[in-house]
Amino acid sequence: MNQEQYRKLAHELNNPEDIEKVAREYGIERELALIIYTQRVTRDATSRFYVVKNQIARIASQYDKGTSLVELAQRHSFPPVLLGYLMFLYKGLPRKQFWQNVRCPDQIRDGRLRKEIKAAVDCDMIYSPRGEEVQRERGHRGERWLFEWLDRRNVKYMTERDLKKLKDYSKTPDALFMKPMMVAGKKAAWIESKANFGDVVEIKRNLKKQLLPYVKLFGPGIVVYWYGYVSDIQPPDGVTLVDANFFRETHPAHGHHVERREHPGAPEKAHEARPAQHDSPAPEHAEPTLPEPQRPKEDYFGE
Repeated sequence: MNQEQYRKLAHELNNPEDIEKVAREYGIERELALIIYTQRVTRDATSRFYVVKNQIARIASQYDKGTSLVELAQRHSFPPVLLGYLMFLYKGLPRKQFWQNVRCPDQIRDGRLRKEIKAAVDCDMIYSPRGEEVQRERGHRGERWLFEWLDRRNVKYMTERDLKKLKDYSKTPDALFMKPMMVAGKKAAWIESKANFGDVVEIKRNLKKQLLPYVKLFGPGIVVYWYGYVSDIQPPDGVTLVDANFFRETHPAHGHHVERREHPGAPEKAHEARPAQHDSPAPEHAEPTLPEPQRPKEDYFGE
């Protein structure tokens, strides 16, 4: 899939109901359609967060006159839980109490508030507890796939947790090889798992926040976008993009079987095989990552 194909597909994902339809029409997995829908919704929410926030007094007035939260969210093409967050904070509800209401709506005493929050949670595939759990579990699953693949080949590496025990690194990849290896004809010191689709926006963001800092700290490495990435993109030196096809075995989420060369090298001390270390329970009042205002980004691809 190239950038133009990605934009066309994303343009057709306007509502949750479009996910199944687009998956069938384009012959892609439902999970990939969901990921692209999630990317579109969160980016739009980020770009319009303060536009909507500046209208929140008028929105709250319409709510007080009887318009439902879900209907207001539809009018403003904004995630209902996120709109509720802005509106109820404006109306004086403490932030922590709002997220507690979202996670346990049946415990809300006020009848209308209980009904509105439950409806918003049911309609919101992104900022609801269910949406957050889907994204969190997808990320954990990608890391498990990566660690299992490395362990089966006796590749010796350190995880983020291992690295943080040794030194307070500002940035740590999912797996740092004990010593660099030649992988697919390129030298690599680390590998990072991304259980999503890498379009230009996603890859730029990852480069700035994680991948280029890894290169600076540890040398060149690999990032795997488990659900693919746009084909017409050239990352900067030091970063190699791969997808699920890079891995030798049939991947449980993709069903591809692609022969790959084995890693020729092996680090000095074996990493003890263990499951991904991200299975701790979510905090009682865990909140989703909220949008921030858009800022200019460095252009890594000469666009």
